[in-house]
Amino acid sequence: MVVLVVATASDPASVGPAAAFLAMPGWSPGPPISEGMESFINGDVRLLKHECSIIAEDDLDLRWQAATGEDVSEVIFLSKHTAVSNRPALTVHPIGVPHLREDETPPQGGRPGWAALPNPRIGPWLRLLQKIAVDQGLVPEFEITLEATHHGPVTHTPTMFVEIGSTEEYWGRQDAAQAIALVLWKGLGLEEGNTVGSWQGNGEKVLLGIGGGHYAPRHMDIVMRCRPT
Repeated sequence: MVVLVVATASDPASVGPAAAFLAMPGWSPGPPISEGMESFINGDVRLLKHECSIIAEDDLDLRWQAATGEDVSEVIFLSKHTAVSNRPALTVHPIGVPHLREDETPPQGGRPGWAALPNPRIGPWLRLLQKIAVDQGLVPEFEITLEATHHGPVTHTPTMFVEIGSTEEYWGRQDAAQAIALVLWKGLGLEEGNTVGSWQGNGEKVLLGIGGGHYAPRHMDIVMRCRPT
């Protein structure tokens, strides 16, 4: 089983963290899965880069499996975040549009009535992101926040987005990109071999949050207070 990290060259908040991640040791070229896509391998991590909108490429996990024979255990997308506040932010969130009816067209990808399985790393990585952002001096300039699910693309394995917001000024910030790369490096166990947030399903408690606004502050407060027992 491999972890698929996905970036798009059309998004500075996606390609920046991907470049910082690839600058860390241990990478080698991986197989392409279609025209215009390239990949890189580091242990059981696969980084896939394409040129399209991050929400437009459905079924990347199944397509990777078909092209390489490798089963994908989870997908992590790197992306920009936009907000009317224009406030700089680092965010994580699950994906899907379960609130839409079958006759509605999703404005940002996905399939009406569908949501991906949430990546179990979301809570632990939110806390890791907070720690790294503080250590790197990004807080309080950047807000660290959890978002509710609200867009695609379609996937078939546990999925999460990790984003830089909220305007072009911040999408290309190298210090923010480096912070996201460190979350990936540490969280996926490439630094010391100990992953952050992997879930074995051996009786650990699962928290399901329903309701709230786009940023679900009550849910985030609970997540930030949780600690592994």
